[in-house]
Amino acid sequence: MKMAFQQFVKGLANLDNIEKILQDVKKAASFSGTIRSNLIHMLDECGVHEAIHVKSSSSLFEEHRQLLHTTSIIKYPVFYQGKNYTGHHPIISHSSLLTTYAYHIFPQEFSQIEQPALIIPLGKTVEHVFDKLNREGKLPEHFYLYGFPHPSGANGHRKKQLLLQKESLLSTISAWAGR
Repeated sequence: MKMAFQQFVKGLANLDNIEKILQDVKKAASFSGTIRSNLIHMLDECGVHEAIHVKSSSSLFEEHRQLLHTTSIIKYPVFYQGKNYTGHHPIISHSSLLTTYAYHIFPQEFSQIEQPALIIPLGKTVEHVFDKLNREGKLPEHFYLYGFPHPSGANGHRKKQLLLQKESLLSTISAWAGR
């Protein structure tokens, strides 16, 4: 969020038009910092860059940005008891506000993504939401990269998790690339 605000202020100072400012904000703030570096490494490890015929997945955040849509099941900053909400406490379904965003607002946005896309739910909480949406018939016909570890630096097990899931991830990416 901090990165988004900084980029917005920079765009205003440059007297850019609002559309350019918002595009630059999205580009700068989408998985910024360490999480972006980890994500790029993990995507490359799984061969996503080869499936889309680019040198590295890092290009998804730069020259091939049009191929990437980043979003969140709860797309606004959430704080709980003065701290950043991690998706675990409270459980999404135990909060009417979080439930509304995850199970009603998010599916509306998600349904607008052109099919068939490669969807990468990051982390177990997101996968649980996707599982519920799938059971309710609210997920579009995409390729879902289930088991992809969350790239946060706080996830110290992400490398091990990636290694354990790699065969399944490669299979899904291959199916999507060959569609």
